Amino acid sequence: MDELIEAWQADGGLLPVSRLPGHELARVAAAADFAVLPVGAVEWHGPHLPLGTDLILADGFAGEVAGAGLRAVSFPAVPYAACPGQTRPWPGTIAVRPEIAVGYLCDVLDGIVAAGFPRVLVVNGHDANMSTVRAAMEWVSGRRRASLLLVNWFQLVDARETTELFGELPSRGHGGAYETSAVLGFDPEAVHPGAAPDLPPRPKLPTAYPYVLVESRPEPWQGWSGHVSLATEAAGRRVRETAAVRLGEVARAWVAAPLPGPPGADPAPQRHEGNA
Repeated sequence: MDELIEAWQADGGLLPVSRLPGHELARVAAAADFAVLPVGAVEWHGPHLPLGTDLILADGFAGEVAGAGLRAVSFPAVPYAACPGQTRPWPGTIAVRPEIAVGYLCDVLDGIVAAGFPRVLVVNGHDANMSTVRAAMEWVSGRRRASLLLVNWFQLVDARETTELFGELPSRGHGGAYETSAVLGFDPEAVHPGAAPDLPPRPKLPTAYPYVLVESRPEPWQGWSGHVSLATEAAGRRVRETAAVRLGEVARAWVAAPLPGPPGADPAPQRHEGNA
């Protein structure tokens, strides 16, 4: 382990905290640029994708940080998450209540910062985590001096680029061609494309304005939607490579910025002349 730490200090990379001896923690934390926490889910993605799809992607893209030229320390992935009503009834989905998920993430992030890592990069593989992780980050940043960065792999490749990869048919749905290809890019043997028919998703609302639409069960829907037949391992490799480069760019820009000041106490109320 000493040789591994010395090589990491000299050349950068990703050091797993689960293998780190307790007596080395302070030295490693002082040398690290940041800690990495993958967050995923155990959730039905259709008959063609593994229940751990979001974990494969969160862990996989978090691992790509090793090539960013920085010294990072990886923490074990958070496996269970709040899941939407659209996937909770399907077999294999293990859903945590949102309030439990937020509280759990608060404690995990707080513990990582308390261990000596004021910068924590959260690499997300499950869309519903965006709200719970954000809430936990806000809570921790009000308690400790911390810079907490949340990156969702899904957003590192934009809709225009997925259209270039898969054509004009919708590809970015839950369990669709984009997500299926991404899993193929990391673990081809985990994917069974022939097990799921194409299930065209319902069109988006005809408006140019941003919105969030939450529904019980959008038809057509079988716990997933999309044109699975468009997914390929070659497209998955391109998604992986593109997202990895951009994740590295984000991480380097973040590390180059100064750390924030510590959180302070609430300012004293101002007394104005004429007030009692």
